Amino acid sequence: MANSASGIAVSDECKLKFLELKAKRNHRYIVFKIDDTVQQVMVEKVGTQAETYEDFANSLPDNDCRYAVFDYDFTTDENCRKSKIFFIAWSPDVAKVRTKMLYASSKDRFKRELDGIQVELQATDPSEMSWDTLKARAY
Repeated sequence: MANSASGIAVSDECKLKFLELKAKRNHRYIVFKIDDTVQQVMVEKVGTQAETYEDFANSLPDNDCRYAVFDYDFTTDENCRKSKIFFIAWSPDVAKVRTKMLYASSKDRFKRELDGIQVELQATDPSEMSWDTLKARAY
């Protein structure tokens, strides 16, 4: 387990699930949360390949922060199939200030543990991580 600047550790399961998403393409997305009781980033939810971006967006809480990765598949104008792995720092305006600070101070260290992230998004409301936003950032 590695420690972030805020003293929050990263569970091995986080890294293993991310590797499954990146290398084996087993998952569409992973949602991570900081568990205050053990001071550790944990896997909260894993989305199957059959799940959609809407399922992913709905899995993020309205009033609490989360980290997430989403595997975005798309076809280029040249008809090539591609994929980009997005890291999303979800920090809604209505979340507690202490929670937002904890997630902000732990983000960079946690992101470094997930080798292979191609695009980062920071979102405070659903419009900042809309499907159109993902499409625009993927190209």
